[in-house]
Amino acid sequence: MAETAVPQTLEAALDPAWLSSALGVEIGRSESVEVIRTVATKVRFLAHPADGSAPLALCLKGLLDVDEMSARGGPTMVREADFYHKIAAHVAVRVPICVKTVIDREAQQAAVIMRDLIADGARFCSALDPFTADDAASSLEQLAALHAGYALIADHPWISHRITEFAQAQHMTADQLQALLDDPRGLTLPSATRNAARLLAALSPLAERDRARRQFLVHGDAHAGNIFRSSADTGLIDWQLLQAGGWALDIAYHIAAVLPVDLAEREERVLLRHYLELMRATGAVMPDDETAWREYREACVYGFYLWSITRRVDPPIIYEFTARLGAAVTRHDSFALLGV
Repeated sequence: MAETAVPQTLEAALDPAWLSSALGVEIGRSESVEVIRTVATKVRFLAHPADGSAPLALCLKGLLDVDEMSARGGPTMVREADFYHKIAAHVAVRVPICVKTVIDREAQQAAVIMRDLIADGARFCSALDPFTADDAASSLEQLAALHAGYALIADHPWISHRITEFAQAQHMTADQLQALLDDPRGLTLPSATRNAARLLAALSPLAERDRARRQFLVHGDAHAGNIFRSSADTGLIDWQLLQAGGWALDIAYHIAAVLPVDLAEREERVLLRHYLELMRATGAVMPDDETAWREYREACVYGFYLWSITRRVDPPIIYEFTARLGAAVTRHDSFALLGV
């Protein structure tokens, strides 16, 4: 069992006694600043030490006040906690400063307490922010720094090949997925792209091809909302989908998600070359440009699938990401490349 229990409610997470145990500092009171609920809850708060010293500006992430179905996502929170505890110090990626991870491995639940980035002057990006090609190049540099840590995979077998897991245990039936693709998220896409059966069928060949390629340390959910910026640099958050996989899973998803469709179409080959040059400079063996281009085009399916099944995010963001990623699948004929 965990030495400090993993909180299951927002009230428990902000309880001064629990915070005192987790932080190793006696907390007299806590003060909620902002609560953001998707599948996991992120709460920004001030923890006021009992000795009257300056309050600690913190952010806690965990599965708080969730139903039984959502609680089954606990292993993804354990994965995120393990990233901060076991991986973050060994990769040159800018991430939030982790103050404490609380993990219950028996129950497969976890919570992460971090410094509050916003209080430190950072801001989070959104799907609705205008990204430029230069912005995308900056965040690709962070992904390249992560990917360069691929040697860590051998010592951490819990970093699994998630695209295979998605292909083998799909989150919903074709009919359920089709209902989502027929809602406003799919309105801008041609029928051949918003075909749920075809999308689900594409996961297996993508997983098979990806598994046969060199494996990298992959973020797995590299959309704009998981990027923060400050005067110092760009950084990455949200490590619940950390995985082993081909580099293209991150890069195709990222470029298509952060850029408006017309800008992505104009700039993606330039950005891809920028990424490949960054990786080659680290000594990583990368495919030649044309092979990389094909792998990139195939991998567009991954991000499109993730946003096609998303439900617990503000609808305008779901619609924007699905439209951008679906447009990438369309222009690259990704399904046909995968033989479906």
